Amino acid sequence: MASTTNQPLPSFLPPDPKVEEPYLLTPRVAMRVAILGGVALIAFAVLFLRLWSLQILSPDKYRTAALDNQLRRDRIEAPRGTIVDRSGRVLVRNVASTAVVVWPASLPKGSGRDTEVRELAKILDIPFWRLRQKIRSHQEDPLTPVTLKVAASPEVMAYLDEHQSEFPGVDLKQTYLRSYPAQELLAQVLGYVNEISAEQLKRMRREGYVLGDRIGQSGVEAAFDKVLRGKAGIAELRVDSLGRPKSELTLTQAPEPGNSIRLTIDISLQRAAERAIQHGIARAHESDEWAADGGSIVALDPNNGDVLAMASYPTFRPSVYTRGDEKQLKPLLDADTARRENYPALNRATAAVYPAGSTFKPVTALAALQEHLVDQYTLLPCTGSYTVEGVTGADQVFRNWDPNVSRAMGMSEAIAASCDTYFYRLGTMFYDLPPERGHPLQAWASRFGIGALTGLDIGPEAKGILPTPEWREATYTNEIDRLWKPGDSIQLTIGQKDVAVTPLQMARFYALIANGGKLVTPHLVSSIEQTGGQNAAPTVVKSLQPAPPADSGVSPTAIEVIQSALYDATHASYGTATSVFGSFSVPVAGKTGTAEKVVTLPRYSYPLLLDQSWWCGYAPADSPSIVLCAMIENGGHGGTAAAPAALEVFEHFFRTKAPAIGAIGNTD
Repeated sequence: MASTTNQPLPSFLPPDPKVEEPYLLTPRVAMRVAILGGVALIAFAVLFLRLWSLQILSPDKYRTAALDNQLRRDRIEAPRGTIVDRSGRVLVRNVASTAVVVWPASLPKGSGRDTEVRELAKILDIPFWRLRQKIRSHQEDPLTPVTLKVAASPEVMAYLDEHQSEFPGVDLKQTYLRSYPAQELLAQVLGYVNEISAEQLKRMRREGYVLGDRIGQSGVEAAFDKVLRGKAGIAELRVDSLGRPKSELTLTQAPEPGNSIRLTIDISLQRAAERAIQHGIARAHESDEWAADGGSIVALDPNNGDVLAMASYPTFRPSVYTRGDEKQLKPLLDADTARRENYPALNRATAAVYPAGSTFKPVTALAALQEHLVDQYTLLPCTGSYTVEGVTGADQVFRNWDPNVSRAMGMSEAIAASCDTYFYRLGTMFYDLPPERGHPLQAWASRFGIGALTGLDIGPEAKGILPTPEWREATYTNEIDRLWKPGDSIQLTIGQKDVAVTPLQMARFYALIANGGKLVTPHLVSSIEQTGGQNAAPTVVKSLQPAPPADSGVSPTAIEVIQSALYDATHASYGTATSVFGSFSVPVAGKTGTAEKVVTLPRYSYPLLLDQSWWCGYAPADSPSIVLCAMIENGGHGGTAAAPAALEVFEHFFRTKAPAIGAIGNTD
């Protein structure tokens, strides 16, 4: 028997005929085999851990997801709270309606989805691309219904109900729409409700808002949305794979209605104010002020800042947002159309700014008295023009609105007669003060609320402009424009050039004069209430007390001088508004204003220099209970359009008519 001791060991690799020795397992080959085996081992380990996670760690989560394919949870919209005026008259309420909604998870897949959406677009009379875009915007939350149309007509509801099998995922859902008994009255203040946008949801998700919520988008509706919206309920419904109901709807959490809001507004006075603006525009047209096309009237309680009326024209009907009529919505949403229609959604009382004109003269007068530049008896020339030396060497001439006057006047007569050149001289005095005195005219104007937010409890609100040397230097780049020149101080004294104010700011200032020197905080909401049952009085949940009036620091003596001057402006023979208010049975005090403003009118490509018509004042003069500020855009002289408009509001407030107003001449 042969020995096997010296025979080679067998190889696991096949022999190669070209070599005498078989292949051996080299270190490099061994490394590759080890790596391949390690990768396979890791892959199997990951798969094992994933299966273990699904079955052991998260079974409840995925069991719930599976059930959601059969169990539909629906948010039940809560009735939104009503909005009432100071006397409890309803301004905004709810009406029950039906919305067409779709559940994205129940829609067909692929081309079948587009086919169904296209058919829905025809039925709902909504562009296909818009419906598709709306559904796609909810793709991250397929278990939440998407509202396609609110206020569906009975015909649409009947058709969808009869053809339910053709529209899987489509449902009819009860909803609430906002109704406005006062129609267009107070539109910009009340605001409107619409579906929450993606951008809004990013900011508000943490506050409990979800995709598809309808929220306040402007005005009171937006500022007090959390109060008005209530708390949604939840209902459950079992459905089949096509989204068809297989059980009755079960309410698991009842919705909680929102609270109501009571405003300080007197809707009857509001109606009078909105009519008065249109009448003021008509009077401007009669005086050949053809460009008059808008305006605002603000009425305040001078003692506590209650906003009694806040009118802005042109206006709109908030119900257009409810109906979703594209043609009627275009002036509110499309920039070009809004410009052509003169911005009906703009609240001119709070968000539009204008030069104040001569209504600013009491600001200048109070500052001059407080700084002891003059006293009430100081006489200054009132002439047809006033000349000062310009910075570049050329003289600059500033003209009075009345070119024929030439006599010395004290402060009271200068305000009542609205003598520009008297105030030009005060402007020079302010300009010539030494640097260590600062800018006292602007400092006092700031104390009176000029160039600052009023603190109104709804927005948006414009600050306006109170020009100072520092403001001019920061605003302009040209070296000459950056200089504060004598003309800047001179024009500021009569509310011209750079100064810009809102009607609400001026009403607040005149309230300060009326109440003896205290700056009130205007406010529109007086209380949050819970609506009672049938014939039951509402319960006050929270009374919203306004901030106490702030002492402006102006002396009572100075205030009395201005009060006397404003009374003369409406009653003295030389008063610029005597022809309007002199025969009214309730004593009125106030000031006209004619403010030049560069305006580019709708349908015009070039700017025009037009007069803004102002009147601000209060009544009764001896014990004021109401402050009014009226402004008619491009309305001409203050006594022509704004003052008669203000008189109409006073007539309604005091329930007494004034003698008919005749033709009014050019009065500042």
